[in-house]
Amino acid sequence: MSVGTDHRTLRELVADAIIQRIQRGELEPGTRLYEDKLAAELGVSRNPVRESIRALEATGLIEVIPRRGAYVAEIDHNDLCQLLEVRQILESHAAELAARNCTDEIVARLDHCIADGSDASQREDLVRAAQRHREFHLAIEDASGNRYIGDTVGPLRQRTELVFSMLSDQRSMLSWEEHRRIRDAIAAGDPELARQRTLEHMAGVIDDLARSAGR
Repeated sequence: MSVGTDHRTLRELVADAIIQRIQRGELEPGTRLYEDKLAAELGVSRNPVRESIRALEATGLIEVIPRRGAYVAEIDHNDLCQLLEVRQILESHAAELAARNCTDEIVARLDHCIADGSDASQREDLVRAAQRHREFHLAIEDASGNRYIGDTVGPLRQRTELVFSMLSDQRSMLSWEEHRRIRDAIAAGDPELARQRTLEHMAGVIDDLARSAGR
């Protein structure tokens, strides 16, 4: 792997290299990732590989199992669709509550996620885009004022965020436009519209996931 004139960090470049191997099928679901082996193949030290694996865990592409190691995530489309259906209900309710509790600080937080996430998607920086995607939904959960929503969605998040990574090519900018419509409804203080926009966004993700599985 050659850094060349790329101004991104070594961790980001290594993460991209791992993502590309997963997308090309060179690293299949369930494959264990050995830091020393990846470091040797990519021509880097183990530290940026370790940092990249931690970053990619947040995208759902990699699963880190305590005392066992890091693995390429297994994909079960039916399981993911069912989990997304649960998130659809919870997050649409969170958006409804966020619209009732809307403040300038909430809107600014959502704007930052959308702006930086859109830019990351355009630059094909999957790790950063996935982080902003997560932060957008976390901001809405926080704004809802109901901590039990976050407590419930939390265990589902890492598994379902694999979908964002899987569908990044098809949905990248479309997804951020959908997020902007949710933001606009929340900023307008319209609970019903915020709920509807979130339902539509999640339904689109579920439909795209089903199509990607050939269902």
